[in-house]
Amino acid sequence: MSVIAPKFRLGYFLKSLTDNIFWIIVLLTLVGIPAIMIVLFFIDLPVLDGTLLTPFLAFTMMFHPELAVPVVKSLLYSDFFRIAAFPGFGFAALLAAGTIFAERKLLAKLQLRVGPFYCGKFEGILQLMADGLKLISKEIIIPAKADKPIFWTAPILFVATAAAFVSLIPVAPGWVVADLDVGLLAVFAIIGFFPIITILSAWSANSKFPFIGGIRALHQMVSFEIPLILSLLGVVILTGTLNLSEIVESQSNYWFIVFLPIGAIVFFISVLAELERIPFDLPEAESEIVAGWLTEFSGMIYGLVQLGSYLKLYAFAALFVVLFLGGWQGPMIVPPFPAEIITHGIEAGPITVQVPGLPITTQEMLNGTLWFTLKTVAVIFFILIPRGVFPRIRIDMLLSIGWNKLIALAFINIFIALGLLYAGVLGPGGLL
Repeated sequence: MSVIAPKFRLGYFLKSLTDNIFWIIVLLTLVGIPAIMIVLFFIDLPVLDGTLLTPFLAFTMMFHPELAVPVVKSLLYSDFFRIAAFPGFGFAALLAAGTIFAERKLLAKLQLRVGPFYCGKFEGILQLMADGLKLISKEIIIPAKADKPIFWTAPILFVATAAAFVSLIPVAPGWVVADLDVGLLAVFAIIGFFPIITILSAWSANSKFPFIGGIRALHQMVSFEIPLILSLLGVVILTGTLNLSEIVESQSNYWFIVFLPIGAIVFFISVLAELERIPFDLPEAESEIVAGWLTEFSGMIYGLVQLGSYLKLYAFAALFVVLFLGGWQGPMIVPPFPAEIITHGIEAGPITVQVPGLPITTQEMLNGTLWFTLKTVAVIFFILIPRGVFPRIRIDMLLSIGWNKLIALAFINIFIALGLLYAGVLGPGGLL
């Protein structure tokens, strides 16, 4: 049976094109422009020629590239931009999306498969977008006997907790959403919410497979959170601070992984268990309990949990970089900005835009972001590798590793840190 391909009709094509242009203009007018004005009212605008820039004048300047530098700089240094774009949720979500695609291609190569291939002309590059559209368009099915308020709320809380974790990670000098003096303590507090949210998700589904997975997740997370916390005490002992930015700055001459490799290994293994990654994926064991505590999730509820899981993966990898790999520290490879711009500003038509101190971004910020991103991607790569190499372990072996071996190694790491401190090798006033 032959199939006749539909004929190309220029009229239909032009109609669809004009329809799309019409709706783009409508959405831009009714949604885009008001949204821009709202943002301009909530950010701190600069002073130009001795006069505070108004939101209306700033809106006009945005459409004149030669005049937009002060507005762009104000936006970049606003709290809204830090939280929504960089170094907050947007930056983490972008890396998380790249991680999902890289993981699927990496596992396919390790297992001699093709992996994502058809969506997009290059190696299925648009597969992630296709999966996202699929999850958005799929129906959300809730079990009849589920506790509906908790069932709906738990995935949102999971993403929110992961985003709170991300907000504590310093990406570059001065670029962190929440620079707390007790930042590491706040990390421990936020991590403690994940087991609670997981068991609530499993219990609210009122189904046996999610509940079994939730109980496994609770046992696993609790047993590995203790060695995870203990493995970081060596870093706190040597730096004398809980501030994550100060911990990075204390590694300007050396990385802590050189002197505390046992702590780094314990932390890395504990992170694999906290993320429920193979070989510690018992809460989501597909061959045993379907998908564990995720079994009853569907549609965008499942998408939110996956987004939160990969945000959590990025946050743990970034925390490893901050604590053991020197964070943003690295050789200066970004060229400096022209001295003329720094000294005299930018001549833009009838006015000269004075940029206090430095232009929109600094050399240190760009260089730090580059090194931080490269280190974080490398750590994420090593977190992904075990999924294609190791088999799943038994629950009794998992608990034995957490409660016996890792806690003992964490205490050894603490004794090493104390020895380095009291020997005068590291720490305040040390030789290094």
